[in-house]
Amino acid sequence: MSIDTLAGLVRTIPDFPKPGIQFRDVTTLLADGAGLAELVERMVSIARPLDPDLIVGIEARGFILGAALALALGKGFVPVRKAGKLPGKTVGIDYVLEYGTDRLELHEGQVPAETRVVLVDDLIATGGTALAAAQLLREQGASVLMALFAIDLPDLGGMAALEADGIAAQAIIAFEGD
Repeated sequence: MSIDTLAGLVRTIPDFPKPGIQFRDVTTLLADGAGLAELVERMVSIARPLDPDLIVGIEARGFILGAALALALGKGFVPVRKAGKLPGKTVGIDYVLEYGTDRLELHEGQVPAETRVVLVDDLIATGGTALAAAQLLREQGASVLMALFAIDLPDLGGMAALEADGIAAQAIIAFEGD
């Protein structure tokens, strides 16, 4: 399946969540069995040579792709969640959003020092959440081998921000402009 075919499975919802935004909805790609299989296969081909110890997925759609990637690689999966969602003792990081702040957390000790991880999410826009997740992992002593995404919105600069912070980043599909 070509990249163009995969991209065609992503629904664009105009003016969501606010006027002028073209929301790229990956759930339509996830609902297509062949498309999902192709997406995960492409992610596996990128992540396998890195030989990570763990796959870490960012809430929420990063859980879907990260768990599929972890399963395909025979690796464990760790979720990075919004504040207050994990039942055990957590470590976290506060970060700035366009209009306010948010917090990401993971279970304390779940990513031991020197663990080699691939960070996964469905989409990268400005990169703020991915940068915060990477910083949280680094604070635990982990090495972030790569941040891997289904979709990149290159005009918003998230991949460049990750790379400027020393994090290799790659996406399967890119939607430029509009």
